[in-house]
Amino acid sequence: MTALQRKAILIKDKFICHKKNGKGNTLIFSRNHPTAKFVRVVVDSGIDKTSGKIVSKAGVKLCYVNRQKSWRVITTEAFTTNTGLVKIIRLKEAAEKSVKTCKHCKAKKFTAKTGNVVCANACWTTWSRSKKPSKPIPAPKKKPSKPLRRVRAAPQTRPRYKIEILPGDLVTVEQVSSETIVQDFTGSILGVVTKVEPGGYVHTNWTANTSHLEAYFLPSDVIHYVHAQGSPSYRFKVLSRSTEWKKI
Repeated sequence: MTALQRKAILIKDKFICHKKNGKGNTLIFSRNHPTAKFVRVVVDSGIDKTSGKIVSKAGVKLCYVNRQKSWRVITTEAFTTNTGLVKIIRLKEAAEKSVKTCKHCKAKKFTAKTGNVVCANACWTTWSRSKKPSKPIPAPKKKPSKPLRRVRAAPQTRPRYKIEILPGDLVTVEQVSSETIVQDFTGSILGVVTKVEPGGYVHTNWTANTSHLEAYFLPSDVIHYVHAQGSPSYRFKVLSRSTEWKKI
């Protein structure tokens, strides 16, 4: 397939060509994510700007546009030919749900040059600048009011499950739809747990992956949220010892 056909695929999917590429001489295309705010789907077309010929595979990734209008890459870049371009774009759009969110400003997190996963808005830099009033302002006196009736919180709509994972565990992956296991990747995916953070984030050295599953779908938490009916999700399965997922 030619460069014109690759351009046609992107234009049909409402991508817009950038005027500049700060990292090379290939044409860059992007558009808004269909559901997530401030997230852009970015495609390095692999088409040389000068010659108009294809010089490499197309690369697809997601970027978050922060408060300073800087673009932060929030997923790994996947490369493909014209034939698989639309499929890879859809997979990257779905991967947005697995990107962690800052609990303070709700922005997406990304991996900085230091290797740390941080807020795309760098909201922690504003905390030290926040000014406190020099003198506390006394609150106005209020008349005693009748006690309010307690309202029970609505039950959680998405069930949660938790599993005990320890450093050194040999793990694989299982695909879950609703609360049913639909595929077991034992024999195709294998990893070794190297560290478990206090908050539940699991560091895993994935030593083998001969399946179709992309790296950004691999699990990384001891807590698993059950998705809506028909929406697949992926979680750990421990091979080296007996431990099960328990509802919390």
